[in-house]
Amino acid sequence: MPGEAARRPAKSAQLREHLHALLRERLAPHDRLPTERSLAEEFALSRLTVRRVLDQLELEGQVYRVQGSGTFASEPRIAKSVELTSFSEDMRARGLLPGSLAVAAERVPAGAEIGYALRISPSAEVLHVRRVRTADGEPICLENTYLPSGLVPGELLEALHGSLYEELNNRYGLVPHRAEQTISATVLDQDAAQALRVPPFSPAFLVRRTTFDARGRAIERAESHYRGDRYAYRLTIYRG
Repeated sequence: MPGEAARRPAKSAQLREHLHALLRERLAPHDRLPTERSLAEEFALSRLTVRRVLDQLELEGQVYRVQGSGTFASEPRIAKSVELTSFSEDMRARGLLPGSLAVAAERVPAGAEIGYALRISPSAEVLHVRRVRTADGEPICLENTYLPSGLVPGELLEALHGSLYEELNNRYGLVPHRAEQTISATVLDQDAAQALRVPPFSPAFLVRRTTFDARGRAIERAESHYRGDRYAYRLTIYRG
């Protein structure tokens, strides 16, 4: 019927608003949503229409599905804008407490890839810092950072549970000015997944960043794996 067809978009929108309200006000992360059948009956919609609404919410990262068990509320994602900030600064800006687990540091030869990124010889020494970064105690990011040893003499290990950029500034007067960064989709191998407390082959963002100071010196090379279920990047794009 023409009248019924005209009403379907409104009912679909009502369902979407209803689910948004549930996720915002009543459901905690990992709580189960009402079944497709119950939602279809409540809103007088077809199961296919309900499934499409849930598909969209899943694409937006608001829900996830478990085969045979239903649809569940996702944990909120931490949105990262494209600014030159540290992990600690990102978390504090969102009202979360940043921290680090399993901090390790050693001085090693740069090697070809890290040496090229830092504009130093492959045989030059770098300080390799490996940290699991947390937000409110939950692992979010596995971070491998490489710093030219000539710029960071002495021990840093005890100070590396907080912001690396703050330590570089306070101890050595190194201030990040700009960075070259790439972001790609990947999955976590067994070691990275174990460090971040998620199943192997879970989706992740691989972020590679080379940071420069105002003098144009490369002061940091970082390769970080962010959990795809808890982290997102926000871009503001202008036309023309």
